[in-house]
Formats: sequence, structure tokens, C-alpha cells
Amino acid sequence: MGKRKIEIERIENTNSRQVTFSKRRQGLIRKANALAILCDVEVGIIVFSTTGKLYEFASSSMEHILARYNRASESIEDVDAEPEVNAFRAEIVMLRHLQRRIMRMELEGLNFKELQLVEHQLTECILAVNKTKEQALLEKLEKSLLQTEKVMVENAAMREEIEELKRSSRINHESVLVLKNSVGDSDACV
Repeated sequence: MGKRKIEIERIENTNSRQVTFSKRRQGLIRKANALAILCDVEVGIIVFSTTGKLYEFASSSMEHILARYNRASESIEDVDAEPEVNAFRAEIVMLRHLQRRIMRMELEGLNFKELQLVEHQLTECILAVNKTKEQALLEKLEKSLLQTEKVMVENAAMREEIEELKRSSRINHESVLVLKNSVGDSDACV
């Protein structure tokens, strides 16, 4: 019995679907490898399973293939786009390139204009960081002032309680003395 032709539609049985996925994924990777070797081309495959697991194959570096793909897709889009859009895209590409170089601290090789742009961006970033830091400090100061005010109010209330206790203890002490004196006077009379 030979291979039978199957209808291409979603497989309902999850176990069968998983087995088919695994076999076909391996077959796809084998075909891509053969294509890369036989035809001397760069091939990259990215597959996400239903569980979200990543499977990939690259005949060379996946990063290199993706970068090449991005360059090619940008050049195709540039042909169709208006000149103003092309200028923005070129600037975005240049800024992304600068960002990658800055993140890796690769500044040698930048021309004067690019260095000025980097300096300007860094200055803006520092200003934004300082502004955010200032805002955080002001919020912290405000919180601290509110806590100080709350503590002062609590202290005043405690002082008032202490004074009240002192007054009531003086009254009680004086009452005891008056009672003692009156008891002492009544004893003398008897």
C-alpha cells in the first residue's frame, strides 16, 4: 500500500496533530537544508508550535539572514514609497544603526555629524532622566513633609493627653490629701 493523498485541513485529534507537526517540521528542515546545500542559498525557517515553543533552522546565522531580509524588504518598500517616506525610513534605519552601535559603545568610525547627533540624543536623555529624578525627589519630599506633619500632630495630641493625665493625677492627689486631712480632723474631734 502506497502513500495516500490527504486532505489539507486542520487535524482535530490533538495527538495526531502533534505527531504530524513533529514529522512535517523535521521534513521541512531537511528540505531547507538540502535546498541550501544544493543551490548554495541562505535559508532560514522559524516555526512556533501551538504551545509557543520556537523551532528554527538557518543555513548560516539566523541574525544574518534576518538582517538581510530586513534590508531587502526595506529596499522593496522604498521603491513603492514617496520620497518623503523614503527619507524618514532612511533616517529610521540610520538611527537604529546608531542605536545598536551606541549600545555596544562602538563610536569609532562615526562621522562628525553622526557624533553630534549621538551627543544631542544623549543630552536629551540626560535631561529626561534628570527631570524624572527631580520629580521623584519632589514626590519623596512631599511624602516626607506629610509624614512629618502627621507625626507633629500625633506628638501634639500625646502632649495634650500627658497634660490631661498630669492634671487628673494632681486632682486625684489633691483629693487624697483633702480626704486625709478631713479624716485626720474628724479623728481629732472624736
